[in-house]
Amino acid sequence: MTALLVNGVPRDLALDGGTRLADALRDSLGLTGTKLGCDAGDCGACTVLVDGAQACACLTPLGQCAGAEVETVEGIAATPEGQALMARFHAHGAAQCGICTPGMLVAATELLRRNPTPSEAEVEQALGGVLCRCTGYRRIIDAVRGVEASAETGTVGARLPRVDGGPKLDGTERYGADLAPADALWLRAIRSPHAHARFTFGDVAGFLAAHPGIARFLTAADVPGRNGYGIYPHIKDQPVFAEHTALYRGDAVAAVIGTREALEALRFEALPILWEKLDALDDPRAALTAPALHAQFPDNVLAEGFVRRGDVETALREAAHVVEGDWQTSFVEHAYIEPEAGYARRVRPEAGKEHLGDRIELWSSTQAPAMDREEVAGVLGLSMDAVRIIPSACGGGFGGKLDAGIQPMLAVAAWVMEHPVRAIWSRTESMAASTKRHPARITARAACDAEGRLLALDFEGIYDTGAYASWGPTVAGRVPVHATGPYRVPNVRARARAVHTHQPPSGAFRGFGVPQAAIAQEALWDRLADACGLDRLEFRVRNALAVGDVTATGQLLEHSAGQRLCLEALRPAWTELRAEAAARNARGGVLRHGVGVAGMWYGIGNTGMSNPSEMRLVLGTDGRITFFNGAVDIGQGSSTVLAQIAAEALGLPVSALRHVNGDTATTPDAGKTSASRQTFVSGRAAMEAALDLRAKILRGSNGVLGWNGALTLDGAPFRPAAPIEGHGRFDPPTIPLDANGQGIPYATYGFAAQLCALAVDVKLGTVQLQRIVAAHDVGRAINPTLVEGQIHGGIAQGIGLALMEEYLPGRTENLHDYLIPSFGDVPPIETILIEEREPLGPYGAKGVGEPALVATAPAIFSAIRDATGAECHRIPALPHRVLEALKETGRW
Repeated sequence: MTALLVNGVPRDLALDGGTRLADALRDSLGLTGTKLGCDAGDCGACTVLVDGAQACACLTPLGQCAGAEVETVEGIAATPEGQALMARFHAHGAAQCGICTPGMLVAATELLRRNPTPSEAEVEQALGGVLCRCTGYRRIIDAVRGVEASAETGTVGARLPRVDGGPKLDGTERYGADLAPADALWLRAIRSPHAHARFTFGDVAGFLAAHPGIARFLTAADVPGRNGYGIYPHIKDQPVFAEHTALYRGDAVAAVIGTREALEALRFEALPILWEKLDALDDPRAALTAPALHAQFPDNVLAEGFVRRGDVETALREAAHVVEGDWQTSFVEHAYIEPEAGYARRVRPEAGKEHLGDRIELWSSTQAPAMDREEVAGVLGLSMDAVRIIPSACGGGFGGKLDAGIQPMLAVAAWVMEHPVRAIWSRTESMAASTKRHPARITARAACDAEGRLLALDFEGIYDTGAYASWGPTVAGRVPVHATGPYRVPNVRARARAVHTHQPPSGAFRGFGVPQAAIAQEALWDRLADACGLDRLEFRVRNALAVGDVTATGQLLEHSAGQRLCLEALRPAWTELRAEAAARNARGGVLRHGVGVAGMWYGIGNTGMSNPSEMRLVLGTDGRITFFNGAVDIGQGSSTVLAQIAAEALGLPVSALRHVNGDTATTPDAGKTSASRQTFVSGRAAMEAALDLRAKILRGSNGVLGWNGALTLDGAPFRPAAPIEGHGRFDPPTIPLDANGQGIPYATYGFAAQLCALAVDVKLGTVQLQRIVAAHDVGRAINPTLVEGQIHGGIAQGIGLALMEEYLPGRTENLHDYLIPSFGDVPPIETILIEEREPLGPYGAKGVGEPALVATAPAIFSAIRDATGAECHRIPALPHRVLEALKETGRW
């Protein structure tokens, strides 16, 4: 028995003293505001106060807290000081997905109690043990320091705080690991320790007899339907459980079901599995001539994308200046702070409806509930009507929770066991099993005339798509379209291939291959600018796409192409920061200062294919309007933005709307939360649904629908005799690309330009970021606070891509060895919002989620080159690689 004080309440816990404090709080006391992201003290999501001092609850034994006072976010949220701090977080948009927010609030509370007016450096130090993958940290610093923020009421254009912000702040939000039936069994996936191996099962019955807490050993033979899932209907290649051969380290081959205690005590060596390790491919270039991983792709090329326009060879031959280079990028881990988690249960039909058969219900963290529903139906052999997906709050995704990783396995287990089953991947398991950003091998040549006008680009990209398809075809198709960047290039030959290897599956990660291509393309533009004696910003302005230009795919840009405006918006900072860098360099020393610039464009939505979203609003007989919104908010703010759009169309305040989000049983399909599409596509659908409802209400007020009375939609109560529904659907107009990549791949594009000021230590090879300025054409900022938050978060991830993040299978499968940016890594960020209205978008809006990231890494590399002359071709630019690049210049 351990006696302690929890949030001011005496508690006597009959638990072993070695029980983790996090488990005692969550499982015994129901205080799930204390989040678990790593179980190793690396992420800080579980931060609590023990006798007023920060502690990682995942590392603190309960026995160590005997007689102590423990404070969690729930307790702090009930105090005046906590409420004031939460209000500042809310106003600043300092909570996005929210999974790290409780830890941030607890750590901030400890700081503010001893220092009510901390400096920026003091905030960074006090909160430095808590990682965030969404916000970019700057808004958190401002919130803790009490910097004034504009929090407004209103609809389109207003800095409205998040409609779902309250639960993210006070600890009551429910993520995948926070909810499950009390009697649920637990699932543990059994994964291959080898990148390529054959396996056989031994004495399963003997294994189960020796482990009485384990009820079932599941294999591919237990899958009721199709033992395969995947993004594309014709490529369901990823098995729920591999059959005979594992194709990457982390491939699931089986699962055990039982009590949590039994599964945690189970040693891997005790499993009845015999392994035969096989040779593994880890180089996509070698894979092109190696035995096929999948018979469907004999040369291991999963997909190819092409764009051909003009005569590249002639243009290169006749150009005044030609440059070329090659680049290699690494695996990048999504590193969302919330690992995959959820539960599933088999549901019997109600009495009298037995003919309908059993159904499956699944609760999990996801970016694509409608896609999950399809995958679960396939692996169980059920109709879609028999599957319900209920999205939990999503603690970060960035593309990594588009693939149905945990859902098919849970569904099979619950269906076979006829009992609720839950699972929570460990941090190591999450990182070993989940998809990654594609490593890329890129070679490219580019040319311009004597006046600095671009003439040609020849681009070849080989993208390591790993063992299974995932989003490889999407990457291969998107990259060639974007290979030129947001510039006029009359002669283009661009090809991208997604190639299978025995590496982790590469999938969607904020940009679908475009960030890798932008690193190469923007480096070439810098070199061409230097070759023809032009300022690097001016070179980009001279070549920037504008309304009336034709892209490499033959698409006429008719509106909303604000690239020049973005570049021009950087001029004041460009001039200022370059002068500062020159003055600092004149003083000498080991630090060399530089300023870099990069541009970006990004097609919103799917590439040249249907991309619809549907929305529904219902005026109920109680006089309230319910917004049935199937778009999952993974932290980017879609629940708020779509509500603002709908409210604007209705002529009502956002507070007049009730919200039902994501549940496939009640909401229409809004498509996946990816490709920066929700504001543009689902936003337009929400606007159409609201206008439809408004029209029906106004017609009804004149007696058309059976009631009388005036209605102005000014928020006054109104109760119809029967529910009135408004429906909206939008599918952006595109034309599929032909064999030469000609067509209209996207209805609209986001544009951006970013600059970076930094210093390079030429002795150590370290890079110190000093300032980033980002100008983004977003069409219309529906909610400027949320738009700026996306830009900050994207820049932070771009910093990681450029300077520190490199996933190595089997070596960097935790948040200690795999480094993501923390407070001290993100410099001050200035955002400039350019609003070149998009006629197809809701009130002129486009998307910004992925565009926020794409230009950051190229701008950093541009600045390193400006400071030192060194060019980084192996990404990320870790210090030893920077030193190698410096040595190659012959200057250092």
